[in-house]
Amino acid sequence: MATLIMQLEYDGSAYSGWQIQDNAKSVQGALENALEVVCRQKILAVGAGRTDTGVHAAGQVATVVNFDCDIPRVKLKDAINRYLPFDIRLKNYWIVDEDFSARFDAIQREYVYNLNLNGSVFKRQFSGFVKYSLDIEQMVDSADVFVGEHNFTTFSKVNLSTKSYICDVLYSKWTQIDEWNYQYKVVANRFVYGMVRSLVGAMIDVGRKRKTKEQLQAGLLAEDRMLNSPFAPANGLILNKVYYREKYNFLNK
Repeated sequence: MATLIMQLEYDGSAYSGWQIQDNAKSVQGALENALEVVCRQKILAVGAGRTDTGVHAAGQVATVVNFDCDIPRVKLKDAINRYLPFDIRLKNYWIVDEDFSARFDAIQREYVYNLNLNGSVFKRQFSGFVKYSLDIEQMVDSADVFVGEHNFTTFSKVNLSTKSYICDVLYSKWTQIDEWNYQYKVVANRFVYGMVRSLVGAMIDVGRKRKTKEQLQAGLLAEDRMLNSPFAPANGLILNKVYYREKYNFLNK
């Protein structure tokens, strides 16, 4: 059974998210359209993460099972990129002779959130802008609240298809890029709907002194969305990398 594994990057500004939706422009739809033209058949692509409206990806992984295409493998990447929109790009691909799922075989996912504090026009597409004065030290200190296995109901949106809100966060940290720009990185075995933007929004509230680190801890335990903060803007969020078991280590690089 041949499986096509694709590693993609995209600017999500013009899309309703990864997943195909009625009467909306999606990344999955654009990719499947390109594959259909190249391979001359209907194709279903499964993504590792269902990024939301306006969210970007630097390392999205997608798979096509039972892959069959007449085009020579050495020409496949260029052919697919030819029919993709300018804001979606196939970075790399592999064909393996076994069943593999970008979504269900993933063991960890890594997101980054770019935060800009001076409203630079050169940052606005890929950074969330906060006009308020922030206590960055308090924000940095609050990030470790989320490390470990927790129920993230408080820091999520309602999603009727979500059966569990328990996620194991392995890494949660802010890094200063320069005087006006900061980046938050979070790695977990899974994420629930809206989770990263919610975490960033909550930490921004800590930076604004509207909440304390202790209140974030209490909110986590309470499993109550009424204790949530405004979500950070979608344009700062990037699905950075998806990790797989050692056998597929080529995807982890």
